[in-house]
Amino acid sequence: SLDAYTQGLGTEGLTTSLMLSVRLGLATIVCGLLLMVPTLVAVALYLPGLRRTVEILCMMPLVVPPIALVAGVTTVLSWEQDLADTPFYMTFQMLRDENFPLVLVLVYTVMSLPFLYRSLDAGLRAVDLRTLVEAARSLGASRLQTLWQVIVPNLRTAVVGGAVLSLAMVLGEYTVASVLSYRPFSVWMVEIKDSEAQLSVAAAMLSLLITWGLLLLLTTLVGGRGRRRRTPVDSGRDDRESLDNRESRDNRKKTVS
Repeated sequence: SLDAYTQGLGTEGLTTSLMLSVRLGLATIVCGLLLMVPTLVAVALYLPGLRRTVEILCMMPLVVPPIALVAGVTTVLSWEQDLADTPFYMTFQMLRDENFPLVLVLVYTVMSLPFLYRSLDAGLRAVDLRTLVEAARSLGASRLQTLWQVIVPNLRTAVVGGAVLSLAMVLGEYTVASVLSYRPFSVWMVEIKDSEAQLSVAAAMLSLLITWGLLLLLTTLVGGRGRRRRTPVDSGRDDRESLDNRESRDNRKKTVS
């Protein structure tokens, strides 16, 4: 029934865990894009021979199980007490902050690399990157301006696709957060499963609806910006081109006759 959905909104821990997962997802998207977009652009322009190497490195998270990855992270975090008298101790404290664990952001960024790579690589292959860069540079744009104002807008669809996949991965990831003793939305759903089964199902449906809604919103925004509006000037230009083409065909027919 709908009671599980209405009553579940006020359940302790739901809002906190959900907001934590959303913040982790957004931070993962930002870190992943800041890492991957400049890297793939540089490889495509200046180091095409390293494309295969970068691809293999980005695909590694699909080969390494999450439990093995989190085991390595746990080992590194265990060095905290040994570094108590060094400046690195505060760094470990920031990484393990329960309100916003940066260590999860770093791990999730690594786990999202395959999704970001495939999406961005497809986007880069679909555009003439070298021509765009040379045109922007010839007009006086700096490298940063070229990347932000020329390349990124042409990769908008690829960026949104990778971002949505990364967000969906973060919302559904359980192993890493559970082993590191954090409580995002996925861990919270598993914890309440035994005591409130209906609420757990309702929370899972809520997670699905949130992911679907974000995907629909981002797709609509990208489609709306990418769709070129037809203006009266465009209509007049098209009419003139159509008339010119018709006259050209008539002239060719007369010449043949």
